[in-house]
Amino acid sequence: MNGQVDTSEQFDMNQQTGQSELSRMFNVRHANGSSVTIDANAQEQERLAVRFGIVAVERLSANVTIWRDGERDDNNVHAQGMLHASIVQACAVSDADLAVELAEPLNFLFVPARADLPEELELGAEDLDEIFYSGDSFDLGEAVAQSLALAIDPFLTGPEADVVRQQVGLDEPEKDSPFAVLKTLGSQGR
Repeated sequence: MNGQVDTSEQFDMNQQTGQSELSRMFNVRHANGSSVTIDANAQEQERLAVRFGIVAVERLSANVTIWRDGERDDNNVHAQGMLHASIVQACAVSDADLAVELAEPLNFLFVPARADLPEELELGAEDLDEIFYSGDSFDLGEAVAQSLALAIDPFLTGPEADVVRQQVGLDEPEKDSPFAVLKTLGSQGR
């Protein structure tokens, strides 16, 4: 089986939360150094595109290795790997469709939720990567979906952006600025 895990055992698709467009529940007991692949199907890709406000998700795949942290607690689970996606998003200026290829490293630490957490909590840099879960399973698919969201450039512009800026007068914003008058007054006084 060379490091691959039978996905029929590790992912229980009957436990979908109904909230995540890419739910893949992973049982902690299967975190034994195995490699896991998550591929979004066409329906999941469509729902993710709607969620993230982009034209389309044409491909989303993640390959991760999952293991338990034996040093601190058997229930802390590490997941590390790569996300690969092909998306189409609108240019922030011209609204033209732009095809984008994404390749992002993934590094998650799933930790059991604790009831003893204070209302306000000071977090260190290493704490920000922790994802809390309840019971004996966590949603690896939702973590991948959130990583895709973070990889999308919300201000992406295409080759027509400069032309559109020029057509609508955005190429010289200082020209129409209320401060442009002040600038000319300052240069005249000296």
